[in-house]
Amino acid sequence: MASSSGEGKGAGGAGYQYAPYGGSYYDEERRWWPWLVPTVLVACIVVFLVEMFVNDCPRHGSPLRGESCVAGFLHQFAFQPLRENPLLGPSSATLEKMGALDWAKVVHQHQAWRLISCIWLHAGLIHLIVNMLSLLFIGLRLEQQFGFVRIGIIYLLSGFGGSVLSVLFLRNNYISVGASGALFGLLGSMLSELIMNWTIYSNKAAAIITLLFIIAINLAIGILPHADNFAHIGGFVTGFLLGFVLLARPQFGWMERHELPQTNQPRKYRAYQYVLWAVALFLLLVGFVIALVMLFKGKNGNDGCHWCHYLNCIPTSRWKCST
Repeated sequence: MASSSGEGKGAGGAGYQYAPYGGSYYDEERRWWPWLVPTVLVACIVVFLVEMFVNDCPRHGSPLRGESCVAGFLHQFAFQPLRENPLLGPSSATLEKMGALDWAKVVHQHQAWRLISCIWLHAGLIHLIVNMLSLLFIGLRLEQQFGFVRIGIIYLLSGFGGSVLSVLFLRNNYISVGASGALFGLLGSMLSELIMNWTIYSNKAAAIITLLFIIAINLAIGILPHADNFAHIGGFVTGFLLGFVLLARPQFGWMERHELPQTNQPRKYRAYQYVLWAVALFLLLVGFVIALVMLFKGKNGNDGCHWCHYLNCIPTSRWKCST
């Protein structure tokens, strides 16, 4: 997700396999044909084309004097000047018009729909390409394993969770757009799925180290200016909790329960999976309730956490966080 002019983030997935079972890898569960992730990708591309059509740089121009549109041969779809939007995209005014996340409009003008609409907008062509490649890399595998319903829920609720945390901390004169919160939610769900189903994986250490490294790199990039790291964190935490709720796998033996004696029937899930499910669901519900109450009461998240702004941007001699 991007704030102000946007961001470009990469995200990846850990490579891990099922543990050996009966001489072969335990992959007898149903495999889903992924259609939701490609549909989301197409939808985001279509929305971006609509953004550029509405923006119409040659007609509306730029607030920067002496600056011309980029790629003017595209006519109505030409980009704003690079000094205004280095990600090759529309103006901030166009993004705001089409549903970018804006605290004042969400709270004072009752436009809560922006908490969802901003997920489908992108600040520029570069922003769109990076996010869509990340979506394909992460989302296709997850949808193949768990189906479109569960992955769709995680994607949308993670995007919503990222938007809520973002608007709590990024208030004055900021707008935010992008699917990065939802993508970080998918990353978070991959981590919790690995923990939830720990006993069925081989190469556990390598899998979790790889995944944690990818997550850390992406969150670290989020401390640069113009990146909305609060959306990343909010999406990641939401997806992490949802992974415990939605992505539990049956334990070994349950798939073959019909071949076992009635006295040796295994339970579908282990006890620790039930505990993690209950704790995660409780934390998820409580977190959303508290965050939404704070939001619509007009609370500023920075008032109760004076150091939290460093999670979004760390000022250096090379850049300022207020830009």
